[in-house]
Amino acid sequence: MDVDVLALVRRSLPRLSAAEARVADTILADPTLVVDLAINDLAKLCRTSVSTVARFAQTLGFSGYRELRVAAARTITLAQAQRARFGLDTTAIDSHDGPEAIAAKLAAQEIDAIETTARGLDAEALDRVARALVAARHIDLFGQAASSLTAQDLQQKLARIGFSVSHSADPHLALTTASLRTSSDVVIAFSHSGQTAEVLRAVEVARDTGALAVGVTSAAESELALAADVVLLTHAHESPFRMAAMTSRIAQLVLVDILFVRVVQHSGAPVTIPLQLTHDAAAQRRRTPQE
Repeated sequence: MDVDVLALVRRSLPRLSAAEARVADTILADPTLVVDLAINDLAKLCRTSVSTVARFAQTLGFSGYRELRVAAARTITLAQAQRARFGLDTTAIDSHDGPEAIAAKLAAQEIDAIETTARGLDAEALDRVARALVAARHIDLFGQAASSLTAQDLQQKLARIGFSVSHSADPHLALTTASLRTSSDVVIAFSHSGQTAEVLRAVEVARDTGALAVGVTSAAESELALAADVVLLTHAHESPFRMAAMTSRIAQLVLVDILFVRVVQHSGAPVTIPLQLTHDAAAQRRRTPQE
């Protein structure tokens, strides 16, 4: 499995047993342990049984502990290469970092979010969403706070190729529009945590009308993922010294770009006219003298 093991462990935490959670916490605190230790040594360190560690590996989707170790070694090697690329010992930002260190650490984090999201892409799910958007009568985009910015970005892209699409950051208006959807419509909800109450409510209302509900989240076991008909996963780990959504926003935006390109491909010739019209309109505005 070519996956980010640490991201996979974080996403799996809500569905782990207490004993499996101890294994997960130990690995997240020091990922090298799963590479360096035999299964019986890791079990002893986690105060659990060998069978629990083996079951933990299987819960993550691996055939066993051996496959988990190989995947963890790959993840660690990639992370070390990313840090070395920017001359860093760690990508965690702290309050004492200067501008150069902040720039390097954010660059490393955001590049990792892009690469991990791209590697973990569910191509079949993405294609299902792209085809549904092409066929949709109307598209609603839901998102609050930083996720609202991602929704706005996709709204602008789809509107430019002539799609009927709307987004409102007002949760009450989102509920209103959600209630008017039909089986001919698609709704896409953005939430990094997958637990944003206003977004969840809008998705549930739209899904009950028969609309195809798409969830974009980094939490595969979240309420949004469980409520959606199709889930598109992003992969981003925010720094503990977090002032706002950063890597999570970047991961969402790269997924939106991939989805949009696929929508254009599936649309074919019909989108070339609106693309040309919007391009010409923008060019005309640039040529018009400002008053």
